[in-house]
Amino acid sequence: MTKISFPGLNIGWFEINPIAFEIFNLKVHWYGIIIALGFTLAILYCVKIKDYADISSDNMLDIAIYGAPSGIICARIYYVIFSFADYKDNLWDVFKIWNGGIAIYGAVIGAVISAYIYCRVKKLNTLKVFDVCIMGVLIGQIIGRWGNFVNGEAHGGETDFILRMGLYENGKEIFVHPTFLYESLWNAGVFFVLRRIMKRRRFDGEVFFSYLALYSLGRFWIEGMRTDSLYWGSVRVSQILAAALVVLSVCLIIYKLKKKKEGNLQQ
Repeated sequence: MTKISFPGLNIGWFEINPIAFEIFNLKVHWYGIIIALGFTLAILYCVKIKDYADISSDNMLDIAIYGAPSGIICARIYYVIFSFADYKDNLWDVFKIWNGGIAIYGAVIGAVISAYIYCRVKKLNTLKVFDVCIMGVLIGQIIGRWGNFVNGEAHGGETDFILRMGLYENGKEIFVHPTFLYESLWNAGVFFVLRRIMKRRRFDGEVFFSYLALYSLGRFWIEGMRTDSLYWGSVRVSQILAAALVVLSVCLIIYKLKKKKEGNLQQ
C-alpha cells in the first residue's frame, strides 16, 4: 500500500493499493491502467484532429501501433544506458521492464523515429504529422504522470511548500515536492498553448517545435527537484537534453519564421 497525504491542502493520510485487481494470479497495476488510458485518449484525440495533417484515420492508427512498442523499447534503452551500473552484473535484468525503469525522453525519441520512418515510407508530410501526433504524446504525458502518484514515486526532495506530499519511505514520514503533479499541470498548460498554435500555424512543424521548447523548459526546472534523476557524471541527463532541446527548437522556429517572411517578401 502507498500512504500519501497533502497537509498543505488539508488532505490527511490515505492509502492507495498500486494493484488494481488480479486475474488468474496476474496482478494488474494501476500504473499500467493509467498508461493505457493515456494512450487510448491520445489516439482518439489524434484521430479527431487528423485533418490538420491531411492523413486518414488508418494512417493515424498505424502510427500509434508502430509508435507504442518503439517508444517503450527506446524508453527502456535510454534508462539502461544511464543506469548501466545497475545491470552490468546481471544483463537479463535489462529485459525485466515490469520492475520499472523507463524514461519519457526515450519514449518520445522512439515514437518520433517510428513516425518519421512511417511518413517517409508512406510519403506523408512529416512535420504536419508531427504537429498532430505530438498533441497525443502530450495527453499521454499529462495522464501518465498520475501512475507515479499511485506508486508514490518520481517525487522531489523534502520541502514545506504548500503543495508538499507526505510519504513513508523506509518507515520514515517525509514531505516532498510532488513533481509528478508539477509536470502534469505544466503539460496541461502546454497542451492549451499548443492548441492555439495549431489553429494558426504559420509553418509545418510549429506545434512540434513549440512542444520541444515548452515541455523541455518545464522539464529542466522540474528535473532539478527530483531525487531519482539519471546522471551523466555529476550532471542530470534530462536537464542537459532539455536545455539542448530548448535552444535547438527556438532556433528552428526563428529559422522557419525567417524563411516564411523572406518568401512573403519575394512574392
